[in-house]
Amino acid sequence: MVKQLPNIFPVKVPVFLSPLRWLLLLAVLGPLTGCVRYIPRWEYTPPWASWGGSEEPEETVTEAPREVDRHHFVLGKDDTVIGELATVEVRSGDTLVDIARHYGLGLEEMGAANPALDLWVPEPGSRAVLPLQYILPDAPRKGLVINLAAMRLFTYSKKAPNEVSTYPVGVGKEGRSTPMGDMYIQRKKEKPTWYVPESIRRDHALKGDPLPASVPPGPNNPLGEYAMYLSKPRYLIHGTDKPYSIGLRASNGCLRLYPENISTLYRATPLKMPVRVVNQPYLVGWLRGQPYLEARRPPEELNAKALRQKVYAKLKDIEAKKSVPIDWEKVESVLKEARGIPAPVGRDAPSPAEVIRSAVALELPEKLYGRPVPPSATAINSHWHVRVLETDNPILAQRTAAVLNHLGPQVPSRTAQLEDGTYRVVAGPYDTKKAAKKVVHMLRVDFEINAEVLPPQEQMAEVR
Repeated sequence: MVKQLPNIFPVKVPVFLSPLRWLLLLAVLGPLTGCVRYIPRWEYTPPWASWGGSEEPEETVTEAPREVDRHHFVLGKDDTVIGELATVEVRSGDTLVDIARHYGLGLEEMGAANPALDLWVPEPGSRAVLPLQYILPDAPRKGLVINLAAMRLFTYSKKAPNEVSTYPVGVGKEGRSTPMGDMYIQRKKEKPTWYVPESIRRDHALKGDPLPASVPPGPNNPLGEYAMYLSKPRYLIHGTDKPYSIGLRASNGCLRLYPENISTLYRATPLKMPVRVVNQPYLVGWLRGQPYLEARRPPEELNAKALRQKVYAKLKDIEAKKSVPIDWEKVESVLKEARGIPAPVGRDAPSPAEVIRSAVALELPEKLYGRPVPPSATAINSHWHVRVLETDNPILAQRTAAVLNHLGPQVPSRTAQLEDGTYRVVAGPYDTKKAAKKVVHMLRVDFEINAEVLPPQEQMAEVR
């Protein structure tokens, strides 16, 4: 029995999402985004269900896994597909969220590629697909091109027209979508000040959480360390103090990148560089003489039926002009799955399940980049803490602690087992009661969680 769980599910949750996976998608947005509750648009279907078999495909591990370039690629002649699909074996204590960041992937694309795995507590020994292959957006190859549906930015250089770099981005939430169209980089600023939009200040004031008119540079600035201001007023490409919102519809219309990516992009992007924003959930590509199809769930603002018709028209044109027979059942399967993984759709091409079996098998490094460190239990009797959740379900407790550890800024949390066998999620340690009460206030205002301050002498036994 869950003794404390916030009532944060006012609408239907996709069937494969547990309550804490739903909480994640709220939590990573953080208190300074002015964001509303978010529902991912993928649905659970085992990846092998309609991709050529009823059982999970066996994994083929290469003897010497080679390094996969996560960002920069050289295009082959006539090719519009870049990158290479890969897999990794999940270890005990790993989260797919940390694996995604380490390999330059966004949260939703990692979740869509691995619908059968828990984002926070994936089963040790399972293999996670790294969707490190992409079809280029259907747009001129110049400047910056952002595909909102894929939540990916592509950048092209005049000096090397056959090269492209790509990074995951966080985009505008529903109701405050990132605008589409042509723009350019108007100005750039290192260590920017965030001037809080009046709409966000109103939202927070209504919740009893007033915000200042501006936030100076520093670790809690939502713009991060770098900002590039677009020619369309009030829209930016910037970093973030909440890296685990990358790959979600989480912003008020701006485009945000991981801190490690924005620093590279900022230095490589000159003033006046053109920027084009498109919204293309279905992409047709070409790689080594084979047609490829990449599909994602179309955002609500798009006409899915019309988009599907355009995809079929493109593939029929390829079939006629290039004399490449298309496997239409495979096309329908890829569109239905909408996993965001490019799949060959020629009649003689391997099935998507075979593509996954032949993916490059990588070995996870000992330390994942940016992975937050949970607190130890050494200060349990001498510091203040916050009780967040009590439950009989250890997996639910682990997910909760993982979510809190990934907030920006981090709410250091761990799981502890009580004498009666139930599990408690504890945030802290904090030096003063005042600091602990601030966390209680934040959890209540932003996530409707009724947390409670724990005095220093509260005894708990750590979960082994």
